[in-house]
Amino acid sequence: MARSRPPRYEQGIALILVLWVMALLTLIAGSLAYSMRTEALVARNAVAMAQARAAADGAVFRAIYEASRPQNTAEAWKRNGQEYVWQSAGSTLRVRITDESGKIDLNTAAEPLMLSVLQRLGGLGADEAARLLDAIVDWRDADDLRRPNGAEESDYRAAGRTYKPANAPFESIADLQRVLGVTPALYARLAPYLTVQSRQSGIHALYAAPELLLALPGATPEQVAIYVAQRQEALASGAPVPPFPAAAAFAAGESAAFQVRAEARTGDGVLFVREAVVRLTGNLRQPPIFMIWREGSAMATKSGN
Repeated sequence: MARSRPPRYEQGIALILVLWVMALLTLIAGSLAYSMRTEALVARNAVAMAQARAAADGAVFRAIYEASRPQNTAEAWKRNGQEYVWQSAGSTLRVRITDESGKIDLNTAAEPLMLSVLQRLGGLGADEAARLLDAIVDWRDADDLRRPNGAEESDYRAAGRTYKPANAPFESIADLQRVLGVTPALYARLAPYLTVQSRQSGIHALYAAPELLLALPGATPEQVAIYVAQRQEALASGAPVPPFPAAAAFAAGESAAFQVRAEARTGDGVLFVREAVVRLTGNLRQPPIFMIWREGSAMATKSGN
C-alpha cells in the first residue's frame, strides 16, 4: 500500500517550527558574537589604560630625576610649571613640575601673609579674615588656649561639630575644610594656592601664580603684570629672573618638595593623568619621599608660567 502523506497543515507547522528554531539559533549566535566583541573591547581598553598608566608613572619618575638637578643648570627641568612634551612607545607624554614654595604653607606661613591671602583670594572682609586666621592657628597649635577670635573644642561643640581641633599641624590642605568658618566656596577659592609641603613662612615669587602674587600685602595689579611679563621673558631667554619687590618681606627659597603632573595619551586616545608631590631627601643614596600619589584630571594646555 502507498504510504500516506501528512496533511498540508502539519507540513506548515513543521516549517514554522524550523523557522523559529533557526531564528532562535541566529539570536543566540548574535548575542554570543556581541558578548565576545564587548569582552574583547573591554580587554583592549584595560590593556590600553594599563599602558597609559604605566607611561604616566614612568613620566613622573623621569620628571623627578630631571628636576632633581641643580636648578641653575641648563639641563635641569624647571619647577616653574613649564610643560615638557615627548613621545615614548606610541604615547604622547606631557609633564609639568611646580615647586611647592610657590604656594602658601598652612602650617608655617607668616600671619600677615595668610591674613592678606584670606582677604584678597578668599574675598573675606578684614574682621572675618582675622577671625578665620585665629581659628586656623587654633587648629594647628599644640594647646587648647583659644585665641581672641579663634575656635577651640567648646566652639566646635557649640557649632554642632562632632570633632575638635587637631592641635597639630595640618596633614593636608583638605583638613582646612574642617576648620570652623571655612565654607566649601571659600575652600575652593583658596585650595589651588595652598600647600603643607613647602615648610616656609613666605613664597618664592618665581613659582607663584599671578593671583597669589596679587594677594601679597602691598602688591598692585600693575606691579604683578610687569613682573609676570619680565618673568616669562627671562625664562624664555634663559636669563636670570628679576626679583619681585612686593614679595621682599615674604621671600622664600626653593623647597625640597615639588608637584609633578604627568599626562599620558596612547595612540588609541586613552588618557591617564598621574599627580604626585615628592620631597627630595638631599641624600643621593636615599630615594625621594612621595607625599601624594593619586590619579588626576587632564591638564589644560599652557604655553608658559
